[in-house]
Amino acid sequence: MRIRSVRTLPAAVAVAATMTGSLSWAPTASAQSPEPTPSASASSTPKSAAETESGGVAILKKDPGGDVLAGAAFTLFDSAGKEAASGKTNAQGQLALQDLAPGVYRLKETSSGSPLHDTVDDQDVIVTPGADTPLTIVDPFKDASVLLKAKDDKTGKLLAGSTVNIGSGDKTLLTLTTGSDGTASGKLPLNSRTSGDFWVKQVKAPDGYEIYKPSQAFKAKPGDPVTVTVTNAKTATTPPPEEKPTDKPSDKPTDKPSDRPTPDKPGKDEDTPAPSASASATDTPTTDETASSTAAPTPAGSLAHTGADATPWMIGGAGVLIAAGGGALYAARRRRTDDSTDEN
Repeated sequence: MRIRSVRTLPAAVAVAATMTGSLSWAPTASAQSPEPTPSASASSTPKSAAETESGGVAILKKDPGGDVLAGAAFTLFDSAGKEAASGKTNAQGQLALQDLAPGVYRLKETSSGSPLHDTVDDQDVIVTPGADTPLTIVDPFKDASVLLKAKDDKTGKLLAGSTVNIGSGDKTLLTLTTGSDGTASGKLPLNSRTSGDFWVKQVKAPDGYEIYKPSQAFKAKPGDPVTVTVTNAKTATTPPPEEKPTDKPSDKPTDKPSDRPTPDKPGKDEDTPAPSASASATDTPTTDETASSTAAPTPAGSLAHTGADATPWMIGGAGVLIAAGGGALYAARRRRTDDSTDEN
């Protein structure tokens, strides 16, 4: 049996050759081939190497309160300034930029996607092979725009030179000084999406005005305009005393002579009474004139008379003068009577 099988093998081979027209002996050909045929696994090796050389950037977008922000737009530029990738964050605040060649890129936020938040500054990002570089970006809340006005509390006129501090709690956040138009403006930072409580206190008043000591409270939201007004009252001024003479006596004696008349020395502004015609004729003062001259009242406000009192001497002198005048009058009448008797 075995011999028959061996003898019939060449005939079977001949028949197969006749039917196909050719014959290849696989073991012999494989042994004689100088270069092996590359396999499928060998042909996929360059593709795997290329995939490991690329990298990416994984962005997570938040706000200062920790809430994620959707719709924030980013653009990535390569070292030559050419756009390499772009996109927007999803509902979870995430954005993946992939298939990037390793190197240094410039990331720019083109929109925060929120009316309450502001964008961040551009920043550099390093992409490494075979990995996604994680990057958490926090968008700040937009500042509130503050407009300060200083006014006169009576006329409403805008005043320059008013300096105020604006803050929250025990911290000062902003200092403003009104200019020539009586106004000043600035940006007030906020750390909440809801209204924040703030205070304003004047630390310097305009020239000629009293400082406004109480502090005012106000509220502000991110991105909202706020107007703060401070009013001032004019400084109270005392007019200088008028240097005019008064009728009130001086509390303290002075070394300067007084211009007011005294009993011993009449004032220079007062006129000495002129003698009457009868007095000039008789050269004797009348009783009324003598009394008025001796009893002249002391003007109000004059200093007390010092030294010996001359009143008794003046009264005695007046009595002598009256007696002399009476004697002279009696002698004159007696003389006229004698003359009339002689004529008769």
